[in-house]
Amino acid sequence: QVQLVESGGGLVQAGGSLRLSCAASGRAFSTYAMGWFRQAPGMEREFVGGISRSGTSTYYADSVKGRFTLSRDNAKNTVYLQMNSLKFEDTAVYSCAAARGIYWRGSDYDYWGQGTQVTVSS
Repeated sequence: QVQLVESGGGLVQAGGSLRLSCAASGRAFSTYAMGWFRQAPGMEREFVGGISRSGTSTYYADSVKGRFTLSRDNAKNTVYLQMNSLKFEDTAVYSCAAARGIYWRGSDYDYWGQGTQVTVSS
C-alpha cells in the first residue's frame, strides 16, 4: 500500500512558477514509477508527465513540454513537479499517482493522492 500526499499548489500569476511535491508513505516508493495528472472543471483528466522508478526517464504531455520538469528523491520518498511559465490554461487540480510503469491512462495507476489546486491568473 502506498499513500500519496500532494502539496505546493496555490494561486500564481501567468508567467510565474510553482513546485508541487508528492510525498509517499511506505518503503516501496522506489519500485513505483510516478505520474502527474490534472483535471480542470468540466474537463477530462489529463496526463501531465511521468517519471521512471530511478528518475532517469521522464515523459511529458506536449502541452507542458519545455515548461514543466519532473524529478524525484527516492531517499525522501518524494516526487516533484516544477512548473514554469505557467499559463491560465494550466489551472486545474493536480494529482500524483503511482504505478509499476509510466502510463498515459489514469486507470493504469494503482495509487492516487487527493490532489492540489493550481490556479493561474491571467
